[in-house]
Amino acid sequence: MLQQITSMNKTIIVSNRLPLQVSINKNKMGVTPSVGGLATGMKSVHAEGNGIWVGWSGIPEDELSLELSKKVDAKIREEKCISVALSQQDIEEYYEGFSNRALWPLFHYFMEYTEFEQQEWEAYKRVNEKFVETILKHLNDGDTVWVHDYQLLLLPQLIKEKKPETTIGFFLHIPFPSYEIFRTFPWRKEILSGMLGADLLGFHTYDYERHFLSSVKRILRLDVNFNTISHQDRIITVDSFPMGIDYDKFHKAALDHNSQSKEKSELHKRLEEHTLEGKKLILSIDRMDYTKGIPNRIKAFEYFLDKFPEYKEKVRLVMLAVPSRSNVPQYQKLKRETDELVGRINGKFATVSWTPIWYFYRSLPFDDLIDLYITSEVALITPIRDGMNLVAKEYVATRTKHDGVLILSEMAGASQEMNEALLINPSSFEDFAHSLKQALTMPLKEQQTRMKFLQKRLKRYDVEKWATEFLNSLKQTKQHKDTVIAKKLTREYEQQLVNDFHQKKKKLLLLDYDGTLVGFKDNPQDAEPDKILFTLLDTLQEKEDTTLVLISGRDKETFQKWFGDKSYTLVTDHGVWLYQDKEWIALERLKTDWMESIRPILETFVDRTPATFIETKNYSLAWHYRTADPELAKIRTIELNTVLTSMVSNNNLSILKGNKVIEIKSSNVNKGRVVSRLLTQKSYDFVTVIGDDWTDEYMFEEAPEWAYTIKVGFAKTKAKYQIKDPTKVRELLEKLT
Repeated sequence: MLQQITSMNKTIIVSNRLPLQVSINKNKMGVTPSVGGLATGMKSVHAEGNGIWVGWSGIPEDELSLELSKKVDAKIREEKCISVALSQQDIEEYYEGFSNRALWPLFHYFMEYTEFEQQEWEAYKRVNEKFVETILKHLNDGDTVWVHDYQLLLLPQLIKEKKPETTIGFFLHIPFPSYEIFRTFPWRKEILSGMLGADLLGFHTYDYERHFLSSVKRILRLDVNFNTISHQDRIITVDSFPMGIDYDKFHKAALDHNSQSKEKSELHKRLEEHTLEGKKLILSIDRMDYTKGIPNRIKAFEYFLDKFPEYKEKVRLVMLAVPSRSNVPQYQKLKRETDELVGRINGKFATVSWTPIWYFYRSLPFDDLIDLYITSEVALITPIRDGMNLVAKEYVATRTKHDGVLILSEMAGASQEMNEALLINPSSFEDFAHSLKQALTMPLKEQQTRMKFLQKRLKRYDVEKWATEFLNSLKQTKQHKDTVIAKKLTREYEQQLVNDFHQKKKKLLLLDYDGTLVGFKDNPQDAEPDKILFTLLDTLQEKEDTTLVLISGRDKETFQKWFGDKSYTLVTDHGVWLYQDKEWIALERLKTDWMESIRPILETFVDRTPATFIETKNYSLAWHYRTADPELAKIRTIELNTVLTSMVSNNNLSILKGNKVIEIKSSNVNKGRVVSRLLTQKSYDFVTVIGDDWTDEYMFEEAPEWAYTIKVGFAKTKAKYQIKDPTKVRELLEKLT
């Protein structure tokens, strides 16, 4: 079947696990669909005629014979799924190790549980590469890839490197931590770079989105404009998409359970008996995970009973803890602590006819789960940290009479869109006790008002809407590629330029230096030319009828030191000095007395902004903030621009905003005026101008309409073409030689 659909554009969903449960018993195989939130959410996307899902089957490859492995793959393919072969070692080191002992605790702010092992990091990289190998076998031009969650953070970039034109989405289902937490991660740059292979990055809440953008700015020092990131030759969009549930499924199931015709389960009967006795049920459902705050909740419930003893024998906490990662020591310790707490509190408060906590350590069938939802007057969902928490939404969906109260931790992602719930700090026992009392005494009318608002929102933004919104936003990112001001310098355009260069008789190459021929350095003086660059420029200069011009904001002395023994034409100080035929000519006579007024202002900003410095040139002053904290620098640049604007207008000065630098210079000079002068010296039939900065826009404006004008980097420009970085510029110039 997959062979029949590979010619059509398709959506490839990628997650650590496939949405299937594969079981093998005495060589007999069974495949059943999973019922998790992701499997439900992606059902309609996957069900489309040409969608496929890539992930691990759940069975280590070394536990299967070759024959059985082929059978498993074939059975999985019938469900439009592709299995990634992972060994037992892969699972132990990549999944149980790095994913769940490094990423999971760190992203949930449990730094004391994080383990950073080099071997497990290598396994994480290895498995992400296994995923990309599998994906590439099924990936065609025009396909869309949607990658999910923290186990595959490197995958977007791995795919983008191999298939740069592929549209890639990535969604993180857990929190993204604040910069102060994330910066402790040893492989932080690699993780961020991996994620930035995606064209659209999705998070549950704006807070997670904001934390991610902050880390991108501060660690990778990339430019962020609102929710877009300029990276290499791409614009990446970052947005929040709060994941919903299959609202209708839970609502209908609750209606069915409430109908008189349906036979009631033993659990339902027992719960109803409890209600008839006048006792109120308080529901708690979680995976057994330290992020869920289960021991905290039990202690807080004890605090509530001590503070409000009138509720003894009037309420019961029904706790369902679903087993999770039971072979991990922290989880085993958590299970022991939970068991002991439940035993102690039941021993402390229980009477002959009343036990305060009913505790279940197991998974429950869907019908029993609905029973718990519909018979509990209060739902207590108080994780210490949670990406979203769908249980809170499921409880709301089952309240068919609009009654019931949801108490929700403000640390759960769901709290951002469920303000009608009683939001609490899960670490505050006082907050917990008063909110629980408020829930138990809340008038029915208020319950219904709150519940109706919650249900309306959850019904409208269900899991299908979530998936649709994400995919629609992903499609819109394709427009970034189509609406770039400059065309990408593709092989076709590049070849056209090279052919023109070799055919024309009088050729002019105008090249900016910093950010064009060499990459930026923290200290500008470290960006001196290397031997390879000298060889490249010498070769171009020696070509017949070719004039090579290096045109820069650098000062005359620096260029004299670097290029004084060469025969290139040099322009420095944005157009003040021209070096031709081994002689410097002053194109402008500029005053510099204004510097005495401006320098003290810049020095004040250096004092207030760590890691910034002033570069004093002959005719300009530059305030560099490349290594400063990006968020502080953003504030300071706005302040500095405001202060300088009022001063420069009366002194015939200009403010140039470069790449992590603000430069103040005379308004009488710019690179464009020099270009006009050079173009009048000879009648050129080939002109190429390459630059990366705002100051180079003057060159693009003055170049002839038929010239090749090329912007380095991805930004709005008057140039016709756009090229990725200085490495690509050198590759282009190499082709001209």
